[in-house]
Amino acid sequence: MIDEIGRVTFIGTATTLLRLGEFTLLTDPNFLHRGQRAYLGYGLSSRRLTNPAARIEDLPPLDAVLLSHLHGDHFDRVARRKLARYVPIITTPPAERRLQRWGFQGADGLATWESRELARGRQRLRITAVPGQHGPTGVQRLLPPVMGSVLDLEQDGQRRLRLYLTGDTLYRPALAQIPQRFPDIDVMLLHLGGTRILGVLLSMDARQGLDLVQMIRPQLAVPIHYDDYRVFRSPLRHFLAGAERWGLRGVIRPIARGQTITLPARSLAGSG
Repeated sequence: MIDEIGRVTFIGTATTLLRLGEFTLLTDPNFLHRGQRAYLGYGLSSRRLTNPAARIEDLPPLDAVLLSHLHGDHFDRVARRKLARYVPIITTPPAERRLQRWGFQGADGLATWESRELARGRQRLRITAVPGQHGPTGVQRLLPPVMGSVLDLEQDGQRRLRLYLTGDTLYRPALAQIPQRFPDIDVMLLHLGGTRILGVLLSMDARQGLDLVQMIRPQLAVPIHYDDYRVFRSPLRHFLAGAERWGLRGVIRPIARGQTITLPARSLAGSG
């Protein structure tokens, strides 16, 4: 049986507010406004085309921040200035080192397949770092390392929800390890957009996103990170049109900035 135990609110870019059982998490905090530039390293930047649906000041108390990688459109100068220094930030080891230098005492870098656990009452939330590749082989070495995340929410020792957050990865056969290690993924949040810099594809376009949906086979796939910056070159409509052609439209759930949707979760054994 399936019921609801989670919600996701889309703020913009890859920034979401996740309410999973008793836990509240923020992903990839990007609170720049339309017209402001995100700095991407090597003298490169991109102008934001949209406004975020919330301010940091509007957020509820956070149990943790999930940061897939340290790029200016995923952890911006607003987040650096306004996020609480003590909040746990689950991220990559290189990002942890940089964040610690900036005074974020809760930064915690995970190696691939390493986990951290949050606990509250009868519930546990396990966060596991999973592979990602931010660019073609070789090129990714010039960019900040990226991780995906699998979040397992358990209550009374039973799994209620399994969520996969892709991070800024390309589709690669190595990602098949994720469903092998974590079968039965309930919800998938995809970073799309087809980011291109100097002609090089750095995040999944529509075709790669659809390939990954077919590989993961979630109950629900929610596309994010697709129209906020000029470097995003693959519109959401291409992904949705491809989903229609591939017979995947029933799995895909678009979400607008500022919208909250409920996430399907598994009922406790013996309930209902």
